[in-house]
Amino acid sequence: MNIPDAISILKARLGDAITETPVFRGESGVSLPRERIVEVCRLLKEEGRFDMLTDLSGVDNADTVPRFEVHYLVYSFSDRCRLRLVVGIPEDDPVVDSVSGIWATANWHEREAYDMFGLRFSGHPDLRRILMWDGYPHHPLRKDFPVAGLPAELPMTAVETGTVESAPMAGGPFVAAIGTPSSTRREPRACDTVAERDRAVTDPNRREEI
Repeated sequence: MNIPDAISILKARLGDAITETPVFRGESGVSLPRERIVEVCRLLKEEGRFDMLTDLSGVDNADTVPRFEVHYLVYSFSDRCRLRLVVGIPEDDPVVDSVSGIWATANWHEREAYDMFGLRFSGHPDLRRILMWDGYPHHPLRKDFPVAGLPAELPMTAVETGTVESAPMAGGPFVAAIGTPSSTRREPRACDTVAERDRAVTDPNRREEI
């Protein structure tokens, strides 16, 4: 099934609840209410031959309403086409139904969106953090989370308990150089100190380390 046919089926079933999103770099998509996401995903898999959920990610649009979105990228192996589904999630009720019962790949993707954005997936079989430790109080990919990070208590399983501190963003090793031709040399992790970074970006004989 091609993308126009798939969108036509969705519009026939959901009517005005389906809205096409602008085509971007050849990728088509639709937006839909969050309460219809399981229905739509099951329809696309069973009737549209979209065999795989290749990606699921949260989005924080900060000052917009609704603040959050969840993007689902589904792919058809037989027809070699992909479709993006977008649902809005309000800040005061950041919950959407899990699609892990339709595509197993959603399991870890939903856990990541929960961990990084604080979005909850109703019906998920094991909704817990996947990158940060249990009990970590923040969601690092939210727009109001500072680049330097926030202090937090380390987990009791750490070798030495204590706190994780904010990273130095002014005069510290995580300050990237700008205006240099090499993206590798601009990368903050490439140097341990600002002085080392400055020497590296001005040394024409320095070999790149990939």
